[in-house]
Amino acid sequence: MAQLSATYRIDNYIDTFALGHYARVLSAENLETGETVAFKVMRPEHIESDGEAKWEFRAFGNEAQILSTLNISPHVVKLLDCGYLSTDAEAPERGDIDSFGQDVDEFVSHMTTYARAGWRPYLALENLPRTENLFYAMKPAQPGSRRRLPSEEAITLALQFANMLTMAHTRGIVYLDHKLEHVYWDGTTLKVIDFNSSKQIGRGGSALEYTRDVHNLCVGILYPLFTGMSPQKTALRPQAGGMDVVERRYADVQDLDFMMEPLLSPAIQELLQRGARQEIATVKEFVAELNQVASLHGRDVPNTETSPASRQARDNIRQGLSKLREGEEAMREARDLLRDTLILDGISEDLESELRRLVKSVNDAINNRVIP
Repeated sequence: MAQLSATYRIDNYIDTFALGHYARVLSAENLETGETVAFKVMRPEHIESDGEAKWEFRAFGNEAQILSTLNISPHVVKLLDCGYLSTDAEAPERGDIDSFGQDVDEFVSHMTTYARAGWRPYLALENLPRTENLFYAMKPAQPGSRRRLPSEEAITLALQFANMLTMAHTRGIVYLDHKLEHVYWDGTTLKVIDFNSSKQIGRGGSALEYTRDVHNLCVGILYPLFTGMSPQKTALRPQAGGMDVVERRYADVQDLDFMMEPLLSPAIQELLQRGARQEIATVKEFVAELNQVASLHGRDVPNTETSPASRQARDNIRQGLSKLREGEEAMREARDLLRDTLILDGISEDLESELRRLVKSVNDAINNRVIP
């Protein structure tokens, strides 16, 4: 047991754009390693006066076990530490900490003891850049507008997500909590967070659970990526959390509306629609159908003929998207440089007016960017 302030330096909240149901997440520095982590701690209102470990408390053990099981996947956020805190402050700074490192079995076995003592569980996780969170990136600053991921990138993301689900399903785990807030994307590599509401159903679990997981992927992640719209036929907004909500969030979504994105590939529309109607029973079937869609978009797929022209077109799209990402990053850097210049003391009103004009123009261009 040690002092929290000697183990972690707790910084600012990093979850304000999409608050979770039972945890807060803060940026923190591990003072032993110097590593910056995402420090996820149970909200103090879920501490039970009778010392019982509510499901919000037990969810931390569930998530730690799943992250440990799936730790070899490059698409699953990494668990770096787990333990308990004595403080009841929502943003903890002081108090005792008992760290179990990556010994998940010990962490879980001590849950009842720490619940009775009124301590709170925490997980220290790989800290991912907010700018790569797809809900944050796809939420337009201007009302009445929307963004979508280019099909080339969305297909790559879908294949990576399916690979992660294949690994999970093979181990008797269903993710279930599919929403953009849980997806990070840098243009090439997917990372998925928040496995607290996922279920360990065992390898003999119900086939319907696996089908529902594919359904939730198509409805909750891929439909917004390809259209910029919520499956509830609204603008993108944070999805509510909680186990009961996760179970029924997309239960009534059986038909998807593509009227707002009429140029979207018919093959992609058909794939997502079949997933929404639960006509795709397993992730293996989903991957097979997704590969057929991918071949139409210039990818080489076994046992499928891809024309040289389509292959060349895809290569050109990838190069173009790469240059667009580089350009968008350069524009953000230019905007920040100009904005920082505005706070210099002693500049003339003429320069200040010109700087404000430039910052506004760059912001307008960024808000209308091609890639979220």
